[in-house]
Amino acid sequence: MCTLSSLRAQLSDFYDDREAQAIVFTVLEEGFNLSRADVYSGALEKMDGVQRQKLDNIMSRLSKGEPVQYVLGTASFCDRTFIVKPGALIPRPETQWLCSEEATDNINDGARILDIGTGSGCIAITMALNNHKTYVEAWDISDEAIKVAQENNSKLGANVTIRKRDILKFDETNEKWDIIVSNPPYIAMKEKASMHTNVVDYEPHEALFVSDDDPLLFYKAIARYAAKTLDENGRLLLEINPLFVNEMTEMLQREGFDRNEIIEDIFGKQRFIICRK
Repeated sequence: MCTLSSLRAQLSDFYDDREAQAIVFTVLEEGFNLSRADVYSGALEKMDGVQRQKLDNIMSRLSKGEPVQYVLGTASFCDRTFIVKPGALIPRPETQWLCSEEATDNINDGARILDIGTGSGCIAITMALNNHKTYVEAWDISDEAIKVAQENNSKLGANVTIRKRDILKFDETNEKWDIIVSNPPYIAMKEKASMHTNVVDYEPHEALFVSDDDPLLFYKAIARYAAKTLDENGRLLLEINPLFVNEMTEMLQREGFDRNEIIEDIFGKQRFIICRK
């Protein structure tokens, strides 16, 4: 018999009991339109053969450690549902701060916003939808990520310009921006061994990891580009690795950003920097 406890038990190799239950409820709600009240009222026992087969297939994938967002094909970000696929990083709850009023206050009509390393497009699209009179552009080097971002751009009715560009290889430019935002790869390879299997085995490594020898590789390139292209009153918004806060602020100061405010994430970690020249 299919029960809540039996479904939860299938995920015990990768998740504790609380996490497993949360994932099961997510599957039942998003995949089968069943509320918690429905489940506790016996909805699992009333599933027909087609529904049971669909649920079995989903649980089989989850029991191997595949993230629930990839299994269901969606992830929530800033109260919107985004398409996610293995070629693009799964949006994280903490990253939502980059789109918050605190980070993006006083955006003027006609402002130009650039998202570097857009992945699924969640940051760029959210900014575009929250600020309709702005121009938003998003870059990525991954063809797969660009396809996902384009799907989300169309699905959610945004008007983001999405380009394939590599911040490590940019040429001199006359572009000007009011806001540059980025959540680039920042996890050092030495941290990989302590990370959850469902991240390491399934999410794109090029969107996650950097060399232990140069963990600020992308930030240095972004800061140099931003120093040349940000408007006089512009700002650079970065998600960062808390392990490298000191090195980050020193590098930003060398690149001309001497007004830097560090922000903690929802878990109390130093996760973001607002940078101004």
